[in-house]
Amino acid sequence: MTAATHPLVTRARHLADTLLSPAAERVDQEGVPVGHIEAIKRSGLLGVSAPVAYGGSAAPVAVVRETAEILAGACCSTWFVQTQHHTPVQTLAATELPVRERLLGPLARGELLSGVAYAHLRSHPRLPVRVRREAGGRRFDGTVPWYTGWGLNDVLLLAGVTEDDEALFAFVEAREQPGLRPSEPMRLAALTASRTVSLDLDGLWVPEEAVALRVPYGQWAATDRPKPRNAGPAVFGVARAALALVAAEYAGPLRARLDEVRRRAYALADHPVPHEHTEERLAVRAEAFTLLRTATTAAVVAGGGRAMALDNRAQRLAREALFLLVQGQTGESRAAHLGQLAQSPG
Repeated sequence: MTAATHPLVTRARHLADTLLSPAAERVDQEGVPVGHIEAIKRSGLLGVSAPVAYGGSAAPVAVVRETAEILAGACCSTWFVQTQHHTPVQTLAATELPVRERLLGPLARGELLSGVAYAHLRSHPRLPVRVRREAGGRRFDGTVPWYTGWGLNDVLLLAGVTEDDEALFAFVEAREQPGLRPSEPMRLAALTASRTVSLDLDGLWVPEEAVALRVPYGQWAATDRPKPRNAGPAVFGVARAALALVAAEYAGPLRARLDEVRRRAYALADHPVPHEHTEERLAVRAEAFTLLRTATTAAVVAGGGRAMALDNRAQRLAREALFLLVQGQTGESRAAHLGQLAQSPG
């Protein structure tokens, strides 16, 4: 079986064609509806990389990427909400702490949807969220600057740094509660539909049995640091969707270039040593973003004046491309991308 014929890829295409893509412009303006999330839950896609023993599919990485490209190209806002779910699943699959048995099955089977609140760890040594021991559990204080899927997620994986300089991750119900207060939904240039808020943590108490991971910060960072060096599937999914709006004589050459960059990006991502080929990874990532920008610009040009309407597909894709430029960005990836732009003749 190839990735293209895998049942989960077939389901992703069906969802994209019958639900996500036809509603994408409306969702962009009104927000990701609960119905979209329920459809994703029923599809099995939330368990794409989860262990089979817990109800997941443990699908090959090529299938994981293909489904992500399809969802992102159809409705980037819906993709962005559900993509948060896969890190909590991977975290639970790798832990032996009690929370695994409580949550991995429901998350793998799509009974629950999880969000994540950990990107602020990358700002270390600045500590937006601090964690202390308190009465049989942990107390979280600080601010999570970005949290996506508020009102759609059932649980969230929250992270902070302890007094011993450990990165600590724990599961929390995704609702307002003592010690956890969300902001109003953010108005963003793109993906406002993803229901992104900030979270104010003021003495949020979490029981010890909700902890999923405790690891020295340096060890966590060494594992996390290579990830933003690679181009992600959403870049290729949105670029493909944009090129579908361009006449074949112009889209053909761009699609061939995109396919080649995609091949190189995934080959680097699959390299067994994630810390190697850093400069090449960052260069290919920047090249992928250049092609994304070109593809969405071509879609806007092809659409003419109609592309300035907020409910126009080309315009939506162009704004989503802007979002992807900074999603998961680090100081290292930002510097590499700016360096590539400074040397580019166009």
